[in-house]
Amino acid sequence: MNLLKTWLIACSFFLYGWAGAQTHPDSLLPVRGFCIGAPQSQNLDGFITFIDQELAPRKVNTLILRVDFNYEYKSHPELRDKNTLSKKDVKKLVKVCQKNNIRLIPQINLLGHQSWANQTHNLLRVYPHLDETPHVKMPEKYVWPNADGLYCKSYCPLHPEVHPIVFELVDEVCDAFEADAFHAGMDEVFYIGDDKCPRCSGRDKAELFAGEVKTIRDHLAQKNRALWIWGDRLLDGKTTGIGMWEASMNNTHRAIDLIPKDVMICDWHYERPDQTPVYFAMKGLKVATCPWRNPKNAVTQVQDVVKFRAAATKPMKERFQGVIQTVWSGAESFLDEFYGRKKNTEEGENTAANCFRTLFSEIEQLSAK
Repeated sequence: MNLLKTWLIACSFFLYGWAGAQTHPDSLLPVRGFCIGAPQSQNLDGFITFIDQELAPRKVNTLILRVDFNYEYKSHPELRDKNTLSKKDVKKLVKVCQKNNIRLIPQINLLGHQSWANQTHNLLRVYPHLDETPHVKMPEKYVWPNADGLYCKSYCPLHPEVHPIVFELVDEVCDAFEADAFHAGMDEVFYIGDDKCPRCSGRDKAELFAGEVKTIRDHLAQKNRALWIWGDRLLDGKTTGIGMWEASMNNTHRAIDLIPKDVMICDWHYERPDQTPVYFAMKGLKVATCPWRNPKNAVTQVQDVVKFRAAATKPMKERFQGVIQTVWSGAESFLDEFYGRKKNTEEGENTAANCFRTLFSEIEQLSAK
């Protein structure tokens, strides 16, 4: 009887362990991410509580923080925002993420997104000679579309002074965040290879974009750090019908065949759950799909990635990395919505907080199957 009891107990442990291994979140989706603007210093404690009580229980294992100039840079204090995170603040973020086994990745927008609406961001405001299109003046009142095709400014990737500056920022923020990866943004780049730029005029836009990706990637590799970017500029907006926002209409899409294969692609689609992760994976790139505020799309996107991984060959499976919930506001606005302190009545169910809850609920259900 004792031998039979021991055998039954052993079998139950074996079966439980086998089933657990099949449904472990890491085997289902290696990357389960969350991307948001870094909090202001005065709101840091509330965000840390959110990491501890909301991200960790949902088994989020990657946190991308859009830092940009919200850090007290020592290398370039002239580029700081007025109110910034201190190094001590950042170490609090590092501590809570390490405690919960969350990979912390800082982001600074490189190349594009050097302005927004009628405001020039810090890099080009302080160093206007780095502007790819200095002849395009910022309007008092911004409207789209406009005669200049101005969405966001870009820096000139071939200007000899740009990389010494931005790489000092990148190194400093990566050191502070103790990061083994860095997100460079690089989405929605409309200004590149401008005809009036003395350095870029006449050059192939795909080669310019790929060259900037490789330059950033090679710099990070010196300290064994990986490069992450948004994937929209690598998709052909005309052939796919995806258009100018979530894909490229200015011929940068050919850069997909020119960039290093160890660059991680964050493939965002907000209007439709387009299945472009397959394209990136077939090009040899690792990819995570990224929803924002549409819960139904998010469910479809995570189901797609799970299906892709289940049906793929071994090399392809390893490239389908997972999903990243994106939030295009500061941490404070998101937390106000998430905790019900403020309600977004205009958007109905299509909010970032609802999408976040729905997405990770779906991941939990898929893990339980």
